[in-house]
Amino acid sequence: MTKIFIDGSQGTTGLKIYERFAGRDGIELLKIDEDKRKDAQERAKMINASDITFLCLPDAASIEAVSLVENDAVKIIDTSTAHRTNPEWAYGFAELDKAFREKIRTSHRIAVPGCYASGFNAIVYPLVNHGVIKPDYPLTCYAMSGYTGAGKKGIAQYEDPNRDGELDSPRQYALSQEHKHLKEMKAISGLSRIPFFAPHICDYPRGMVVSIPLFADMLDKKMTKADIREVFASHYEGENFIKVRDLGYSESMIGANNFAGRDDMEIEVNGNDERILVTARFDNLGKGASGAAIQCMNIALGLDETTGLHLGE
Repeated sequence: MTKIFIDGSQGTTGLKIYERFAGRDGIELLKIDEDKRKDAQERAKMINASDITFLCLPDAASIEAVSLVENDAVKIIDTSTAHRTNPEWAYGFAELDKAFREKIRTSHRIAVPGCYASGFNAIVYPLVNHGVIKPDYPLTCYAMSGYTGAGKKGIAQYEDPNRDGELDSPRQYALSQEHKHLKEMKAISGLSRIPFFAPHICDYPRGMVVSIPLFADMLDKKMTKADIREVFASHYEGENFIKVRDLGYSESMIGANNFAGRDDMEIEVNGNDERILVTARFDNLGKGASGAAIQCMNIALGLDETTGLHLGE
């Protein structure tokens, strides 16, 4: 039996991870008493008794939790922002590179990517590493997410029957261009320039679309829309969690909520040979959070990566 402790099991991501273990064989969940959830001594006891601890906490609390580890055999899977650009930690997006998957497999410290950063890096990492764009390409990222990405307070705000009417429409935020995911978006993709990022929170529960526009005359080599699509198809060949769609897959619109409840991601290339639009569509609570965390756990345990996860066609 693999002993699992979820530190922060009452938050959105923690609850979703907990739900995924229902009926799963070979897992023993270590449960902390409700009145001791913030007791450092009791948390340390649970962490060090586990084989794997998931941290579903704010950054400062995650850093504190790591400091409580005394058992060298414990593997930590952190869903916070705290360790995503720390080179001593494995970055939990196995499909980006064979080296990423190997580090997840062997490391005792794994950082789960941010939701927006997952879509961004899924697109930009191959573009940089295959020489399609230079690291200083002036990238713009336009994205939208369901309101569950805003956490418990945000969910309560959207589901309040007496809510403000402004919540009926998409709302752009991170207006100061200081969103917490920007650091990993730049670092993991190997960029030298911070991208412009325009995220939106919208009035639906789950799912997100992350879009990157490209100008063909600014690419590092002459490429058509079909050439760009082939870069992604080659990069993600054989991957269960990334589906690169054929050109023309979406005729006119891409819905942001179509992947709700799924743990995979799709990439589409649209536009024309002058202005190319690349999009990643996935569930912000799936491949963007708890699904990615479980995938990392499966890799770390040497299991089939898809165990306990839901992949569509």
